[in-house]
Amino acid sequence: MFGFNFTEMLLGIPGLIIAMTFHEYAHARAAVSLGDFTPRLMGRLTIDPRAHIDPIGLIMLFLVRFGWAKPVMINPVNFRNPKRDDIIVSLAGPAMNLLLGFIAFYMLYFIRYHNIDVSAITFSIIQMIFIYNVNFAVFNILPIPPLDGSHILRNLLPPDLAYRYQALERYSILIMIVFIATPVLGVVLMPMFQFVYAVYKALAGILVF
Repeated sequence: MFGFNFTEMLLGIPGLIIAMTFHEYAHARAAVSLGDFTPRLMGRLTIDPRAHIDPIGLIMLFLVRFGWAKPVMINPVNFRNPKRDDIIVSLAGPAMNLLLGFIAFYMLYFIRYHNIDVSAITFSIIQMIFIYNVNFAVFNILPIPPLDGSHILRNLLPPDLAYRYQALERYSILIMIVFIATPVLGVVLMPMFQFVYAVYKALAGILVF
């Protein structure tokens, strides 16, 4: 998912922790705001990374460059509008990553625009915060069970199709392996990343002062 070398991975640790932690926190916050207190009861309504980081998922990220955080458990029956609210909760994680990605991108843009002198390490860390957050957003929005995008698509489908679609979750590991082991993931993600980059660049150009 993140084709970086070991040095880049080390510099990316802050970005990795930020992306994972705030992604899951956003899910939890959205769910609680919409009436489901399950995340709060399970201790997920926090920005403490220890509540969200899955040690195995983190190790896998370093070993095979693909990992995961602890998913936030929700109970849609607690929502006033289960389908709509489940979509909102699913969107909250990627939306948070896009926001954090833009903040990091704007910092980089601001530094370059004003020719501010910062260390190469500092610049690289901010750059990795930008990259990790955008990657998390675009990856999780893919309609592959159990990613956030699959929750959104499932709630938009008619009940019979949604049921069949949800059945694909049993093959999710196999689908992920195919995506990771082949160029398919890069082919899918790169245009999405470039689109987000273009939007960020346009916004930064408007907001820079």
